Amino acid sequence: MKYILNKKYWAPIAFLGMMVFSMLFTACDNTDSNGKAITISRVFLEDINSTVPDREVTFARLGQVIRIEGSGFTGLKRVYINGYSTYFNVVFVSDNSMVINISADTPTIEADSSVRNTIRFVNDSNETTYSFEIRSSTPVIDRISNTLPNPGETITVYGTGLTEVSKVTFPGNIDVTTGITSDPDGEFFTVKVPNGISDNGGSIFVQSSNGGAYSPAYFNFKKGILINFDGQGQHGYWGTSTSMIQPGDLESVALGTGNVSQGKYVPHRPARIASFDAAKNRCTEVWTAGTGVDNWRTQLTPYIPASTPLDKVALQFEIYVPEVWKDSGFLKICLINNFNGGEWTGACYNFVPWIVDGKSVAFQNTGWTTVTIPLNKLYTWSKEAFTFEAVLAYREAATYQNFGMYFENSDIKLKDVTGNASEVEFPSKATSVKVYTDNWRIVSLNTPVYNDFP
Repeated sequence: MKYILNKKYWAPIAFLGMMVFSMLFTACDNTDSNGKAITISRVFLEDINSTVPDREVTFARLGQVIRIEGSGFTGLKRVYINGYSTYFNVVFVSDNSMVINISADTPTIEADSSVRNTIRFVNDSNETTYSFEIRSSTPVIDRISNTLPNPGETITVYGTGLTEVSKVTFPGNIDVTTGITSDPDGEFFTVKVPNGISDNGGSIFVQSSNGGAYSPAYFNFKKGILINFDGQGQHGYWGTSTSMIQPGDLESVALGTGNVSQGKYVPHRPARIASFDAAKNRCTEVWTAGTGVDNWRTQLTPYIPASTPLDKVALQFEIYVPEVWKDSGFLKICLINNFNGGEWTGACYNFVPWIVDGKSVAFQNTGWTTVTIPLNKLYTWSKEAFTFEAVLAYREAATYQNFGMYFENSDIKLKDVTGNASEVEFPSKATSVKVYTDNWRIVSLNTPVYNDFP
Protein backbone atom coordinates (compact mmCIF):
# COMPACT_ATOMS: atom_id res chain seq x y z
CA MET A 1 0.00 0.00 0.00
CA LYS A 2 1.34 3.45 -0.90
CA TYR A 3 0.96 6.38 1.53
CA ILE A 4 0.97 9.99 0.35
CA LEU A 5 1.93 12.64 2.92
CA ASN A 6 -0.51 15.55 3.06
CA LYS A 7 1.20 18.87 2.26
CA LYS A 8 -0.08 20.48 5.44
CA TYR A 9 2.28 18.27 7.44
CA TRP A 10 5.44 19.05 5.45
CA ALA A 11 6.40 22.25 7.30
CA PRO A 12 6.01 20.85 10.85
CA ILE A 13 7.95 17.68 9.93
CA ALA A 14 10.69 19.70 8.24
CA PHE A 15 10.93 21.94 11.31
CA LEU A 16 11.12 18.89 13.58
CA GLY A 17 13.86 17.47 11.43
CA MET A 18 15.85 20.69 11.71
CA MET A 19 15.44 20.64 15.48
CA VAL A 20 16.71 17.06 15.71
CA PHE A 21 19.61 17.87 13.37
CA SER A 22 20.44 20.91 15.48
CA MET A 23 20.33 18.90 18.70
CA LEU A 24 22.74 16.33 17.28
CA PHE A 25 25.31 19.05 16.81
CA THR A 26 24.67 20.91 20.05
CA ALA A 27 26.98 18.58 21.97
CA CYS A 28 29.87 19.19 19.59
CA ASP A 29 32.65 21.44 20.92
CA ASN A 30 33.58 24.41 18.80
CA THR A 31 37.27 23.42 18.83
CA ASP A 32 38.36 23.60 15.23
CA SER A 33 40.29 26.84 15.75
CA ASN A 34 43.40 28.06 17.53
CA GLY A 35 41.44 30.95 19.02
CA LYS A 36 41.88 33.75 16.49
CA ALA A 37 41.23 37.40 17.26
CA ILE A 38 37.50 38.20 17.27
CA THR A 39 36.10 41.26 15.54
CA ILE A 40 32.49 42.51 15.37
CA SER A 41 31.25 44.61 12.49
CA ARG A 42 27.42 44.60 12.53
CA VAL A 43 24.39 43.16 14.33
CA PHE A 44 21.11 42.21 12.65
CA LEU A 45 17.67 41.48 14.09
CA GLU A 46 16.16 38.25 12.76
CA ASP A 47 12.37 38.65 12.58
CA ILE A 48 10.46 36.44 10.14
CA ASN A 49 7.25 38.39 10.87
CA SER A 50 8.73 41.69 9.72
CA THR A 51 8.80 43.07 6.20
CA VAL A 52 12.54 43.38 6.84
CA PRO A 53 13.38 39.96 8.33
CA ASP A 54 17.13 40.66 8.53
CA ARG A 55 17.55 44.27 9.70
CA GLU A 56 20.73 45.93 10.92
CA VAL A 57 20.09 47.27 14.43
CA THR A 58 21.78 49.05 17.32
CA PHE A 59 19.66 47.37 20.01
CA ALA A 60 17.53 44.27 20.60
CA ARG A 61 15.09 43.03 23.21
CA LEU A 62 14.98 40.03 25.51
CA GLY A 63 13.78 36.95 23.65
CA GLN A 64 14.78 38.25 20.22
CA VAL A 65 17.17 36.51 17.85
CA ILE A 66 20.15 38.43 16.50
CA ARG A 67 22.72 37.66 13.82
CA ILE A 68 26.22 38.99 14.41
CA GLU A 69 28.72 39.63 11.62
CA GLY A 70 32.45 39.86 12.10
CA SER A 71 35.37 37.42 12.08
CA GLY A 72 37.04 34.87 14.31
CA PHE A 73 33.86 33.16 15.52
CA THR A 74 35.17 29.70 14.80
CA GLY A 75 36.35 28.30 18.12
CA LEU A 76 34.07 30.58 20.12
CA LYS A 77 33.55 29.20 23.64
CA ARG A 78 31.48 31.74 25.54
CA VAL A 79 29.15 34.67 24.85
CA TYR A 80 28.15 36.99 27.70
CA ILE A 81 25.24 39.39 27.10
CA ASN A 82 25.07 42.03 29.83
CA GLY A 83 27.35 39.73 31.80
CA TYR A 84 24.97 36.76 31.45
CA SER A 85 26.47 33.58 29.94
CA THR A 86 24.22 32.99 26.95
CA TYR A 87 23.75 29.64 25.22
CA PHE A 88 24.46 29.46 21.48
CA ASN A 89 24.33 26.54 19.06
CA VAL A 90 27.58 25.96 17.15
CA VAL A 91 25.52 24.77 14.17
CA PHE A 92 24.63 28.44 13.61
CA VAL A 93 28.22 29.69 13.90
CA SER A 94 30.62 30.26 11.01
CA ASP A 95 33.89 32.13 11.11
CA ASN A 96 32.27 35.43 10.12
CA SER A 97 28.65 35.08 11.29
CA MET A 98 26.66 33.66 14.17
CA VAL A 99 23.03 33.56 15.33
CA ILE A 100 22.11 33.78 19.01
CA ASN A 101 18.92 34.18 21.02
CA ILE A 102 18.92 36.79 23.80
CA SER A 103 17.75 34.88 26.86
CA ALA A 104 14.74 36.16 28.79
CA ASP A 105 16.92 35.76 31.90
CA THR A 106 19.39 38.38 30.72
CA PRO A 107 19.62 41.30 33.18
CA THR A 108 18.96 44.77 31.74
CA ILE A 109 18.79 47.79 34.05
CA GLU A 110 19.87 45.59 36.96
CA ALA A 111 23.06 44.55 35.14
CA ASP A 112 26.28 45.92 36.58
CA SER A 113 27.20 49.18 34.87
CA SER A 114 30.49 47.67 33.71
CA VAL A 115 28.70 45.08 31.56
CA ARG A 116 25.36 46.69 30.81
CA ASN A 117 24.64 47.01 27.08
CA THR A 118 27.61 44.87 26.08
CA ILE A 119 28.18 41.52 24.38
CA ARG A 120 31.45 39.78 25.27
CA PHE A 121 32.87 37.04 23.03
CA VAL A 122 35.48 34.60 24.37
CA ASN A 123 37.62 31.82 22.82
CA ASP A 124 40.66 30.00 24.15
CA SER A 125 43.10 32.79 23.38
CA ASN A 126 41.15 36.01 22.82
CA GLU A 127 38.08 37.95 23.79
CA THR A 128 36.38 41.11 22.66
CA THR A 129 33.55 43.25 24.03
CA TYR A 130 31.06 44.95 21.74
CA SER A 131 28.78 47.78 22.86
CA PHE A 132 25.18 46.92 22.03
CA GLU A 133 22.00 48.06 23.76
CA ILE A 134 19.86 45.34 25.35
CA ARG A 135 16.27 46.25 26.21
CA SER A 136 13.55 44.38 28.09
CA SER A 137 10.25 43.61 26.40
CA THR A 138 8.32 46.44 24.77
CA PRO A 139 6.91 48.82 27.43
CA VAL A 140 3.14 49.06 27.81
CA ILE A 141 0.92 51.69 29.44
CA ASP A 142 -2.09 50.10 31.15
CA ARG A 143 -3.73 53.08 32.85
CA ILE A 144 -3.21 56.62 34.12
CA SER A 145 -4.25 57.69 37.60
CA ASN A 146 -6.00 60.83 36.34
CA THR A 147 -6.53 61.56 32.64
CA LEU A 148 -8.06 65.02 33.13
CA PRO A 149 -5.83 66.63 35.78
CA ASN A 150 -5.12 70.26 36.48
CA PRO A 151 -1.79 71.62 35.15
CA GLY A 152 0.89 71.32 37.78
CA GLU A 153 -0.60 68.20 39.36
CA THR A 154 1.29 64.92 39.45
CA ILE A 155 -0.09 61.81 37.78
CA THR A 156 0.98 58.18 37.98
CA VAL A 157 1.24 56.15 34.79
CA TYR A 158 0.98 52.37 35.28
CA GLY A 159 2.13 49.55 33.02
CA THR A 160 5.04 47.23 32.37
CA GLY A 161 8.58 47.85 31.17
CA LEU A 162 8.42 51.55 32.11
CA THR A 163 12.03 51.70 33.30
CA GLU A 164 14.13 54.86 33.44
CA VAL A 165 11.57 57.07 31.71
CA SER A 166 13.45 60.03 30.26
CA LYS A 167 10.73 61.95 28.40
CA VAL A 168 6.94 62.22 28.41
CA THR A 169 5.19 63.90 25.48
CA PHE A 170 1.66 65.17 26.19
CA PRO A 171 -1.03 66.00 23.58
CA GLY A 172 -0.01 69.11 21.71
CA ASN A 173 3.62 67.93 21.59
CA ILE A 174 4.38 69.27 25.06
CA ASP A 175 7.53 67.53 26.32
CA VAL A 176 8.54 66.95 29.93
CA THR A 177 12.06 65.70 30.62
CA THR A 178 12.55 66.62 34.29
CA GLY A 179 10.92 65.61 37.55
CA ILE A 180 10.06 62.11 36.29
CA THR A 181 10.29 59.39 38.93
CA SER A 182 10.43 55.80 37.66
CA ASP A 183 9.72 52.60 39.54
CA PRO A 184 12.84 50.34 39.41
CA ASP A 185 10.62 47.42 38.33
CA GLY A 186 9.05 49.45 35.52
CA GLU A 187 5.50 49.13 36.84
CA PHE A 188 4.82 52.87 37.03
CA PHE A 189 6.28 56.36 36.89
CA THR A 190 5.15 59.76 38.10
CA VAL A 191 5.29 63.05 36.23
CA LYS A 192 4.01 66.57 36.75
CA VAL A 193 1.43 67.74 34.19
CA PRO A 194 2.61 70.76 32.17
CA ASN A 195 0.66 73.77 30.94
CA GLY A 196 -0.52 74.06 27.36
CA ILE A 197 -1.85 70.54 26.72
CA SER A 198 -4.26 70.38 23.78
CA ASP A 199 -7.96 70.27 24.73
CA ASN A 200 -8.43 67.89 21.81
CA GLY A 201 -6.57 65.39 23.96
CA GLY A 202 -4.91 62.26 22.72
CA SER A 203 -2.21 59.81 23.78
CA ILE A 204 0.77 60.48 25.93
CA PHE A 205 4.05 59.06 24.63
CA VAL A 206 6.91 58.00 26.86
CA GLN A 207 10.53 57.22 26.13
CA SER A 208 12.26 54.81 28.49
CA SER A 209 15.33 52.61 28.58
CA ASN A 210 13.10 49.92 27.05
CA GLY A 211 11.96 52.14 24.18
CA GLY A 212 8.73 54.02 23.52
CA ALA A 213 5.09 53.47 24.49
CA TYR A 214 1.77 55.22 23.86
CA SER A 215 -1.23 55.44 26.15
CA PRO A 216 -4.76 55.15 24.75
CA ALA A 217 -5.95 58.39 23.17
CA TYR A 218 -7.91 59.54 26.22
CA PHE A 219 -5.67 62.07 27.94
CA ASN A 220 -7.24 65.53 28.41
CA PHE A 221 -10.02 64.75 25.92
CA LYS A 222 -12.28 67.66 26.82
CA LYS A 223 -14.19 67.38 23.54
CA GLY A 224 -15.81 64.24 24.94
CA ILE A 225 -17.19 65.79 28.13
CA LEU A 226 -20.90 65.03 28.56
CA ILE A 227 -21.16 67.15 31.70
CA ASN A 228 -18.70 68.71 34.14
CA PHE A 229 -21.32 70.56 36.25
CA ASP A 230 -19.51 73.82 35.50
CA GLY A 231 -21.16 74.79 32.22
CA GLN A 232 -20.05 72.08 29.81
CA GLY A 233 -23.03 69.82 29.29
CA GLN A 234 -26.39 70.50 30.92
CA HIS A 235 -27.60 69.11 34.24
CA GLY A 236 -31.09 67.59 34.00
CA TYR A 237 -33.44 67.37 37.00
CA TRP A 238 -37.17 67.34 37.66
CA GLY A 239 -39.69 66.83 40.44
CA THR A 240 -39.02 66.98 44.16
CA SER A 241 -38.27 63.35 45.00
CA THR A 242 -35.64 62.70 47.65
CA SER A 243 -33.54 60.74 45.14
CA MET A 244 -33.17 63.50 42.53
CA ILE A 245 -29.89 65.41 42.67
CA GLN A 246 -30.86 69.08 42.28
CA PRO A 247 -28.49 71.95 41.43
CA GLY A 248 -28.44 72.91 45.09
CA ASP A 249 -27.06 69.48 45.99
CA LEU A 250 -23.88 69.97 43.95
CA GLU A 251 -20.79 70.89 45.93
CA SER A 252 -17.76 73.02 45.12
CA VAL A 253 -15.58 73.06 48.25
CA ALA A 254 -12.05 72.02 47.20
CA LEU A 255 -11.55 68.33 47.96
CA GLY A 256 -8.67 65.92 47.48
CA THR A 257 -4.92 65.84 47.85
CA GLY A 258 -2.61 65.72 44.86
CA ASN A 259 -5.38 65.73 42.25
CA VAL A 260 -8.01 68.13 43.57
CA SER A 261 -11.60 68.84 42.61
CA GLN A 262 -12.40 71.09 39.65
CA GLY A 263 -15.26 73.47 40.39
CA LYS A 264 -18.63 71.80 41.04
CA TYR A 265 -19.03 68.03 41.39
CA VAL A 266 -21.69 65.47 42.36
CA PRO A 267 -22.09 64.12 45.89
CA HIS A 268 -23.93 60.84 45.36
CA ARG A 269 -25.09 61.12 48.95
CA PRO A 270 -25.86 64.83 49.28
CA ALA A 271 -25.66 66.51 52.68
CA ARG A 272 -29.45 66.39 53.14
CA ILE A 273 -29.35 62.54 53.28
CA ALA A 274 -27.71 61.16 56.43
CA SER A 275 -27.42 57.57 55.20
CA PHE A 276 -28.85 54.99 52.83
CA ASP A 277 -30.89 52.07 54.13
CA ALA A 278 -30.00 48.50 53.22
CA ALA A 279 -31.80 46.77 50.33
CA LYS A 280 -32.63 50.03 48.58
CA ASN A 281 -32.23 50.86 44.87
CA ARG A 282 -32.19 54.26 43.18
CA CYS A 283 -31.16 55.94 46.42
CA THR A 284 -30.03 59.00 44.46
CA GLU A 285 -29.94 59.83 40.76
CA VAL A 286 -28.19 62.48 38.67
CA TRP A 287 -28.78 63.08 34.95
CA THR A 288 -27.79 65.07 31.91
CA ALA A 289 -30.52 67.13 30.24
CA GLY A 290 -31.28 64.45 27.64
CA THR A 291 -33.68 64.67 24.71
CA GLY A 292 -33.27 67.80 22.60
CA VAL A 293 -30.05 68.75 24.38
CA ASP A 294 -27.69 65.77 24.40
CA ASN A 295 -26.48 64.82 20.92
CA TRP A 296 -23.71 62.25 21.12
CA ARG A 297 -23.47 61.75 17.37
CA THR A 298 -22.86 65.42 16.64
CA GLN A 299 -20.54 65.92 19.59
CA LEU A 300 -18.49 62.73 19.49
CA THR A 301 -18.29 61.18 16.02
CA PRO A 302 -15.95 63.86 14.61
CA TYR A 303 -13.41 62.37 17.05
CA ILE A 304 -14.69 58.82 17.61
CA PRO A 305 -16.20 57.42 14.38
CA ALA A 306 -19.44 55.47 14.70
CA SER A 307 -17.63 52.49 13.17
CA THR A 308 -15.20 52.27 16.12
CA PRO A 309 -15.37 48.85 17.86
CA LEU A 310 -17.22 49.28 21.13
CA ASP A 311 -14.36 47.89 23.19
CA LYS A 312 -12.35 50.90 21.98
CA VAL A 313 -14.85 53.47 23.32
CA ALA A 314 -15.23 54.16 27.03
CA LEU A 315 -16.95 56.24 29.66
CA GLN A 316 -14.52 58.06 31.94
CA PHE A 317 -15.16 60.07 35.08
CA GLU A 318 -13.20 61.16 38.12
CA ILE A 319 -14.11 59.71 41.50
CA TYR A 320 -13.24 60.74 45.04
CA VAL A 321 -13.98 58.53 48.05
CA PRO A 322 -12.32 60.06 51.13
CA GLU A 323 -13.34 57.30 53.56
CA VAL A 324 -13.35 53.51 53.22
CA TRP A 325 -16.06 52.16 50.91
CA LYS A 326 -16.71 48.43 51.14
CA ASP A 327 -19.40 45.80 51.73
CA SER A 328 -22.35 47.75 50.31
CA GLY A 329 -23.44 50.21 47.63
CA PHE A 330 -22.58 50.78 43.96
CA LEU A 331 -23.01 53.24 41.11
CA LYS A 332 -25.33 52.31 38.25
CA ILE A 333 -24.29 53.79 34.90
CA CYS A 334 -27.48 54.43 32.89
CA LEU A 335 -27.16 54.97 29.15
CA ILE A 336 -30.71 56.38 29.00
CA ASN A 337 -33.41 57.22 31.53
CA ASN A 338 -35.29 53.92 31.44
CA PHE A 339 -34.37 52.04 34.63
CA ASN A 340 -36.25 51.43 37.86
CA GLY A 341 -33.15 50.37 39.79
CA GLY A 342 -31.68 46.99 40.66
CA GLU A 343 -31.05 45.87 37.08
CA TRP A 344 -28.03 43.77 36.08
CA THR A 345 -29.18 43.65 32.46
CA GLY A 346 -29.86 46.18 29.72
CA ALA A 347 -28.01 49.30 28.61
CA CYS A 348 -26.43 49.92 31.99
CA TYR A 349 -23.42 48.89 34.06
CA ASN A 350 -23.01 48.55 37.81
CA PHE A 351 -19.70 49.88 39.11
CA VAL A 352 -18.67 48.08 42.31
CA PRO A 353 -15.04 49.05 42.97
CA TRP A 354 -14.84 47.37 46.38
CA ILE A 355 -15.31 43.83 45.01
CA VAL A 356 -11.85 42.60 44.01
CA ASP A 357 -11.14 38.95 43.17
CA GLY A 358 -14.47 37.96 44.66
CA LYS A 359 -13.88 39.65 48.01
CA SER A 360 -14.88 42.90 49.67
CA VAL A 361 -11.81 45.15 49.74
CA ALA A 362 -11.62 48.71 51.00
CA PHE A 363 -11.84 51.31 48.22
CA GLN A 364 -10.58 54.79 49.10
CA ASN A 365 -8.47 57.51 47.53
CA THR A 366 -6.77 60.65 48.75
CA GLY A 367 -7.14 62.51 45.44
CA TRP A 368 -9.46 62.32 42.46
CA THR A 369 -8.74 59.35 40.21
CA THR A 370 -10.08 58.35 36.79
CA VAL A 371 -12.47 55.46 36.26
CA THR A 372 -12.52 53.95 32.75
CA ILE A 373 -15.43 51.72 31.70
CA PRO A 374 -15.34 50.41 28.10
CA LEU A 375 -18.83 50.65 26.61
CA ASN A 376 -18.84 46.95 25.75
CA LYS A 377 -19.11 46.39 29.52
CA LEU A 378 -22.69 47.67 29.36
CA TYR A 379 -24.74 44.50 29.72
CA THR A 380 -26.68 44.83 26.45
CA TRP A 381 -23.46 44.80 24.42
CA SER A 382 -21.24 42.59 26.58
CA LYS A 383 -21.79 39.24 24.85
CA GLU A 384 -20.99 40.05 21.21
CA ALA A 385 -18.90 42.47 19.17
CA PHE A 386 -20.57 45.81 18.41
CA THR A 387 -19.52 49.23 17.18
CA PHE A 388 -20.15 52.67 18.65
CA GLU A 389 -23.03 52.97 16.18
CA ALA A 390 -25.07 50.52 18.29
CA VAL A 391 -24.87 52.83 21.30
CA LEU A 392 -25.58 55.96 19.28
CA ALA A 393 -28.63 54.40 17.60
CA TYR A 394 -29.94 53.04 20.90
CA ARG A 395 -29.84 56.48 22.51
CA GLU A 396 -31.40 58.16 19.47
CA ALA A 397 -34.32 55.71 19.58
CA ALA A 398 -34.99 56.35 23.28
CA THR A 399 -37.80 58.59 24.48
CA TYR A 400 -35.72 59.89 27.39
CA GLN A 401 -32.12 60.37 26.27
CA ASN A 402 -30.76 61.49 29.63
CA PHE A 403 -27.47 59.86 30.61
CA GLY A 404 -27.05 59.36 34.34
CA MET A 405 -25.95 57.53 37.43
CA TYR A 406 -27.83 56.04 40.38
CA PHE A 407 -26.38 55.24 43.77
CA GLU A 408 -27.86 51.87 44.69
CA ASN A 409 -27.61 49.92 47.94
CA SER A 410 -29.16 46.54 47.23
CA ASP A 411 -27.84 43.01 47.77
CA ILE A 412 -25.16 41.92 45.29
CA LYS A 413 -24.60 38.45 43.84
CA LEU A 414 -21.01 37.86 42.79
CA LYS A 415 -22.14 36.07 39.62
CA ASP A 416 -23.76 39.31 38.47
CA VAL A 417 -20.49 41.18 38.94
CA THR A 418 -18.18 38.65 37.28
CA GLY A 419 -20.52 36.88 34.85
CA ASN A 420 -19.31 33.55 36.25
CA ALA A 421 -21.22 30.98 38.30
CA SER A 422 -20.93 31.66 42.05
CA GLU A 423 -23.01 31.23 45.19
CA VAL A 424 -21.29 34.17 46.91
CA GLU A 425 -23.52 37.09 47.89
CA PHE A 426 -22.89 40.41 49.56
CA PRO A 427 -25.95 41.35 51.64
CA SER A 428 -26.46 45.09 51.69
CA LYS A 429 -25.96 47.20 54.79
CA ALA A 430 -26.96 50.69 55.77
CA THR A 431 -24.21 53.05 54.66
CA SER A 432 -23.24 56.69 54.96
CA VAL A 433 -20.34 56.43 52.52
CA LYS A 434 -19.35 59.60 50.66
CA VAL A 435 -18.84 59.13 46.90
CA TYR A 436 -18.18 62.06 44.57
CA THR A 437 -17.86 62.10 40.76
CA ASP A 438 -17.11 64.72 38.12
CA ASN A 439 -16.21 65.24 34.47
CA TRP A 440 -18.32 62.50 32.84
CA ARG A 441 -17.02 61.96 29.32
CA ILE A 442 -16.77 59.55 26.39
CA VAL A 443 -13.24 58.79 25.20
CA SER A 444 -11.38 56.69 22.67
CA LEU A 445 -9.33 53.70 23.81
CA ASN A 446 -7.46 53.45 20.51
CA THR A 447 -3.73 53.26 21.15
CA PRO A 448 -1.19 54.25 18.48
CA VAL A 449 1.19 51.44 17.61
CA TYR A 450 4.79 52.08 18.54
CA ASN A 451 7.35 50.49 16.25
CA ASP A 452 10.99 50.15 17.21
CA PHE A 453 11.86 50.65 13.53
CA PRO A 454 9.38 53.02 11.87
